[in-house]
Amino acid sequence: MGNPNVGKSAIFNRLAGAKVMESNYPGTTVDYTKGYMRLENKDIEIIDVPGTFSLEPKDKAEEVAVKMLKENKDAVIICVIDSTKLERGLYLALEIIEEGYPVIIALNMWDIAKDKNIWINIEKLENILGVPVVATVAVSGEGIKELVSKIKEASPANIERIVERAGGLEK
Repeated sequence: MGNPNVGKSAIFNRLAGAKVMESNYPGTTVDYTKGYMRLENKDIEIIDVPGTFSLEPKDKAEEVAVKMLKENKDAVIICVIDSTKLERGLYLALEIIEEGYPVIIALNMWDIAKDKNIWINIEKLENILGVPVVATVAVSGEGIKELVSKIKEASPANIERIVERAGGLEK
């Protein structure tokens, strides 16, 4: 999951390779894509949902993304964030964390962030959020192996502890 145009589909394609099937969500013309990736000698279903800015949908595409999240309560969520727009992406990530899903953050477009002199302390962000964070460049495949290796580390985080770690900010 992630905002529109952050590289979700590019990461999905790196994970699924050629094992992909596009579908429309029942009752809509909104597309989502299902595929499979190999993890610890098992085929794992992965879903590329439409982009959304929050878990309060504003259009059909966002409705489909949120509905698919709610229909897959046992899913591990890879939350893809544009590294050049961290704050925007963290809004959705925190909403997903607050819902109790195991999350891993993919800070995508890492190369563009570096080119723009944007530096993100990944260790500190991991510590604050309590979830794995990986820098990725989906178009080149950079960071994808690390992302896959950290999927098994994803677990539900505690929103109260995130607030504490972030310096006691008000909820």
